[in-house]
Amino acid sequence: MKNKTLRREYLSTFFRGNKLAYCAMLLTSILFSVLNLAVAWLIQQLVDNVSGEPGALSLSVLTVLTVGIILLIIPIKGLQYWAQPQFMKKALSQFKSFAFRELTRKNIASFQSEATSTYISAFSNDLTSVETNYLEKQYAIVFNLVWAAGAVVLMLLYSPILAAIAIGLCALPFLASMREGARMEKAEKAVSEKNGEFTASLKDILSGFSVIKSFRAEGAAVSLLEQSSREVETAKCRKRRISVLLGMIGGVASLSAQMGTFLTGAVLTYLGWGITPGILFVFMDLTGAVITVVGEMPELLASRRAALGLVDKMARTLELNVRDKGKDIPNCLENGISVHNLCFCYEQDNEILHDINIDFKAGKSYAIVGNSGSGKSTLLKLLMASRHDYKGAICYDNTELMGISSKSLYELVSMVEQHVFVFDASIRDNITMFRDFPTADVDRAIELSGLSRLINERGGDYLCGENGKNLSGGEKQRIAIARSLLQKSSVLLADEVTAALDAQTAYQVTGDILKLDGITRIVVTHSLVESLLKQYDGIIVLKDGHIVESGMFDDLMDKKGYFYALYTVAQ
Repeated sequence: MKNKTLRREYLSTFFRGNKLAYCAMLLTSILFSVLNLAVAWLIQQLVDNVSGEPGALSLSVLTVLTVGIILLIIPIKGLQYWAQPQFMKKALSQFKSFAFRELTRKNIASFQSEATSTYISAFSNDLTSVETNYLEKQYAIVFNLVWAAGAVVLMLLYSPILAAIAIGLCALPFLASMREGARMEKAEKAVSEKNGEFTASLKDILSGFSVIKSFRAEGAAVSLLEQSSREVETAKCRKRRISVLLGMIGGVASLSAQMGTFLTGAVLTYLGWGITPGILFVFMDLTGAVITVVGEMPELLASRRAALGLVDKMARTLELNVRDKGKDIPNCLENGISVHNLCFCYEQDNEILHDINIDFKAGKSYAIVGNSGSGKSTLLKLLMASRHDYKGAICYDNTELMGISSKSLYELVSMVEQHVFVFDASIRDNITMFRDFPTADVDRAIELSGLSRLINERGGDYLCGENGKNLSGGEKQRIAIARSLLQKSSVLLADEVTAALDAQTAYQVTGDILKLDGITRIVVTHSLVESLLKQYDGIIVLKDGHIVESGMFDDLMDKKGYFYALYTVAQ
């Protein structure tokens, strides 16, 4: 029931405010079907006229009617010229906009547990299939149904007996086509899955291109991509074979039905059962139309079902990791963040964090240190509600994290990570994230984040390039800090933000964070520099997922414990 509701919600976006164009598109389909039937009737009348059959319309009347049909085609084509492209444009734009909005409802760490290639494939390959096999083929489906129904009615009016024989000749190939049509749906889904895997392989290779070149692994990378590509093309090959088989069934059925109808009609004509040459001729034409529909409809319907399956797949995927519950809280931290008996594991029976208890007071700065794999980044991500399957409690001013709405949480907390995402846009747009802020607020964020020199040298309209390629690592980190300041977040979480920076830039960026008064700063760092560590209000030391020590720098050094060992080794 939920899947059907989801499907209706997504499909409704195609038609919202778009019904006029949709109805006009379908109307042109129906009118063209009726015109085809009228042409078939005119051919029957023309043949009977030439054959001298009594009751046939005169040649002059038939000429007028033919000209009238031709003239009718012009306005119908004009309506189609407007309606079909207009409907498609609005339908796809609205569908993508809705899907994009649903994507933004996901929690902040969704793509750490989900494959981004799934979404890239959904918004490219799958959406193309939906466009072609659901939206565009609606026109063909309506045309075929009206055309076939009209053809059957017309045949019944001419000769019920011959019509019954013609329809019977079409039944068997129709059932065979329906069986193959069900296989087409499975084949379409298989192509979608293999396309997603190929996209993932391509994305991995492009992301790790420098590593591949450094280790001379080009051959292995090409082999992986070729294997994935072969699997995609194999899936497409299966789909094409089913399509060819459906076409073959349709072709054989068409020839058999037409010839069977013609021979039967000839016998009935010989027996004097009221079958004129015109009727016999038009029966062949109408039988060919019905058999064409028999051949095409199963594939059309199967492709349509497959496209709807892709809509369902997208809807289910976009529903994962959505965090839209909870209450709104003030966007200013008054007391602090309390972590009580926190335990967490990514895999069952493999706990990463063990019984973590810590209080972060509002407005203070804290460093989280420890060896690689000690759980530092995991702790920080949990503070940002990346997962909900932890044990224990994380409270912001006595409100449990899972009870806070996403909107409130992201207004209260900002996170700066090692890899800063930068749009291929201006520095100023990357700071404001394309939102409107008072100029004074933007200028203050620029000054406090240490971006004034960059802005003075290059200007606020300087383009950052794809993935920020025109900026240094330190400049991108300062943009991330400026974003947080502009949002006026009360809490700033920084996860290894200086790991990829040189020592001097790392020192400057960390110093900029520590100078941000009035903000609760929690910094995961591997850089153990005495002059910086002394500025923190507290240092939390993790080892194997446990807090083994905490306190001020001098106190921890005097203990000569685990922190002392970490610091000494780092020097």
